[in-house]
Amino acid sequence: MDSILSLKEAIVIYLDRSGGLRKLIEDCNVLKGSQQMGGVYRFSFDVSPSDVLELDAALGDCILHDPLKAVSLFQSVCYLSVKTLSLIDHIETESQVNVVLKPTHLPPFPDYILDLSEFPRGYGPMRPLALEGLVIAMTRVTKYTQGARFLCSEKTCPCSRDELCNSMRIGHLYRVVGIPAHVHQWPNVTWSVEACSIQPWSPKCSCLVSKNFQNLQAASACSPWRFSAIVANSFGSPVIPPGLYNTLKLGLLLSLVQTADNPDSPNHLDVLAFTSESLIIERLMRYSLPLASRGIHHALTGELLASLSRDEHGAGTANIHAGSALLASGGVCLLGDLTCYKKDKMDMLQSALESRTVSVFVPAKKYGDDMDQQLSFPIQCNFWALADAAFSSKRTARCDNVVLGSMEMGSVPLQLAGAFGLVVQCRETSGNHPLLSMTSHILRQAMCPGEPLYPACMQFTTQDYKELLAYARELKVEMTPEAERMIHGYYMASRRVRSDSTQRASVSVTSIKLLISLAQAHAKLSLRTQVLEEDAVIAVLLCESSVTLKHG
Repeated sequence: MDSILSLKEAIVIYLDRSGGLRKLIEDCNVLKGSQQMGGVYRFSFDVSPSDVLELDAALGDCILHDPLKAVSLFQSVCYLSVKTLSLIDHIETESQVNVVLKPTHLPPFPDYILDLSEFPRGYGPMRPLALEGLVIAMTRVTKYTQGARFLCSEKTCPCSRDELCNSMRIGHLYRVVGIPAHVHQWPNVTWSVEACSIQPWSPKCSCLVSKNFQNLQAASACSPWRFSAIVANSFGSPVIPPGLYNTLKLGLLLSLVQTADNPDSPNHLDVLAFTSESLIIERLMRYSLPLASRGIHHALTGELLASLSRDEHGAGTANIHAGSALLASGGVCLLGDLTCYKKDKMDMLQSALESRTVSVFVPAKKYGDDMDQQLSFPIQCNFWALADAAFSSKRTARCDNVVLGSMEMGSVPLQLAGAFGLVVQCRETSGNHPLLSMTSHILRQAMCPGEPLYPACMQFTTQDYKELLAYARELKVEMTPEAERMIHGYYMASRRVRSDSTQRASVSVTSIKLLISLAQAHAKLSLRTQVLEEDAVIAVLLCESSVTLKHG
């Protein structure tokens, strides 16, 4: 009995020091007139285990290892506080007080981490554990009953929904603290976690530029373009020889740098490559994908945007499953060869590229709700794709003076190609045929496995590039007046030169966003925090080449 009393005294002291008592009084003032007699009143408290352990070790141990007992103790303290201070007249019994404890974090030890890959997975104690992961599916927020308290559908009502319901977004990473439970469904075993607290999570990275690139930056400081040019020239050397498809490699690097999981600054940089050597280009893109903060290779038979299924474990509502685009949030989604896509898939992709949203229609009749629902999710990834231009090149092979933009883009509709920001035509001069270069590259790798194939100045490892891109992504850059004037001048000149309505439409406000995104990415890749006029020049060259390919 004495131990219970001492624990309750420690709870009162902790609530007083942490502001919990003040929050209790404020919540009671809000709930005072919203409940009828006999109702259940819910109070939630954020609890810092380290602060509790410092105040009272026994109470901290109870919260970490016997959460049901801890909730019962907090419930008793809250009930006595409400009755003593006469905060709510309708509370007559302790069972009318519903307390939710939310540990803000857990001790950084393995025993407090839920690792589903560990075996055997026995029935451990039901206590708070932490887990980190990616949200791949979600159910809709539904009305439910908690005790005798009915949730209201009115947003202005204090009982309108659980505060954790909207804390997670599909396709994003989170750290969750909660109590796990086993849910059996033969032949599978499903784990369920009652979440206490949810926080956004991002993996830690070193964000240090390797000595190789530091030395290169120092040696190339005389030119604002030399560093990025050498980086692009040497990029992908494990899979293709240096110097091949440099424009595309620069575009991929800029796209890898310009990926941010931030809806307030949607600097998307999608890349579409037209080539007659699709195997080589896809090999380069597959190599580049792991260098993104998150890279998803979309399978042709998989779901690109989102899909629905019935929630078998809940109330029969709809489960919303993330497609490749949502799973790649903050990174890159590799689509592969667009010529393999059917027309309906191309139309869906074009709509997603233009709107940057995924719309999901949930029919009420099928999923047992009162009315149909339309849900939208933002797309926050860059798309990479390629298209086999072999057929169109055969048609125009007899014309040596083909005007850029006049030749067809294979089976890819012009509208879909126009939805991509950066379009690159991958073709080399006759003296540097890609097949011959690739043949030589592969033979040399086979004959000299593990040995460097190129000069020492080009021996930047994949890890070097991964660290460089991770560091560049975190840079915050600002536009200089010179860069802004360059971009604005190009935009206005392009509008005047392209007098045709179709061509003028191609130089739209979207082009301004593309120019700014390219210029910012080039500054980051060059490890600068200011976007210079020289960065804007690269953006203008790439954008003009892309617009010319699409519209002439």
